[in-house]
Amino acid sequence: MRELIVDPGGGSRGNPGPAGYGAVVTDAAPGEPGETPAERAESAEPTERAEPGERAGRPDPSRSEAPHKGRGELRAQPEPAGSPPTTSSPPTTGSGPTTESPPTTDSPRNVAQPPPDLSTPTTFVLLRHGETPLTSQKRFSGSGGSDPVLSDAGRHQAERVASELAARGTVQAIASSPLTRCRETAEIVAAALGLGVRIEDGLRETDFGAWEGLTFAEVRERHPDDMNAWLGSADAAPTGGGESFETVARRVTRARDDLLAAYASRTVLLVSHVTPIKTLVRLALGAPPESLYRMEVSAASLSAVAYYADGNASVRLLNDTSALS
Repeated sequence: MRELIVDPGGGSRGNPGPAGYGAVVTDAAPGEPGETPAERAESAEPTERAEPGERAGRPDPSRSEAPHKGRGELRAQPEPAGSPPTTSSPPTTGSGPTTESPPTTDSPRNVAQPPPDLSTPTTFVLLRHGETPLTSQKRFSGSGGSDPVLSDAGRHQAERVASELAARGTVQAIASSPLTRCRETAEIVAAALGLGVRIEDGLRETDFGAWEGLTFAEVRERHPDDMNAWLGSADAAPTGGGESFETVARRVTRARDDLLAAYASRTVLLVSHVTPIKTLVRLALGAPPESLYRMEVSAASLSAVAYYADGNASVRLLNDTSALS
């Protein structure tokens, strides 16, 4: 799996929110393989990183908490007790008996809705691996390439994140992509937390086929038609038998479901790559595939999604790099 260290194309990106929390990228650059249009691939560390700001008083996104009141308000509420059903009035005539129409109820509003799930959610803290030598070169780096190791900078990033997560003390288990850069990152964190690492194949990066190791500009020059198709459809695969984003979404969904079943109501660190992390966020939001182009996931950044027993999910954090500052 190679890091789409592609941040080609330039173009304006939305800035992360305060201190990197809830950062959502807008105005994605059409010529970027891993970060805006193409940061489905592993993109390089962005040139502009979210300002960490004051860390005191920030919520801990990895903490498993019951949802706030607003969650329940998103659903249809049952009719208040004591409200009578609406009935139609009988016709009135000058003489003779009147026939009453049967009462009619007014709508599904009177059908009791299930209450929101207030139990402890399962929380996935999503950590993208640290930088590799390919990151600064902005090259496609997926699961079908050279499987690079962490660079010195990447190991330092992993150590900083490990210290941050150890201080929070909320992570109870760790799962990782099988690719070397993720396993190295996960092992550094696991040593700091005193935990083992579960290898989960579904968390590996996209296979970029013949594009592995190339820059975005090189792919555009050599395979322009394939590149245009890939940027325009989640069903299009890279040249040479790579994976489409739809294919990746299916295996990420299976991995998510397996992990939810294995770690119900616990907080789990998932060490993965740009495309799987964006896909988990997209699925939690119920957003279309093109939303992948509107998110940024930096090297060694943290994101978080909470999953509830009633099937709902809540995105709590996206692209937080404050641990690196």
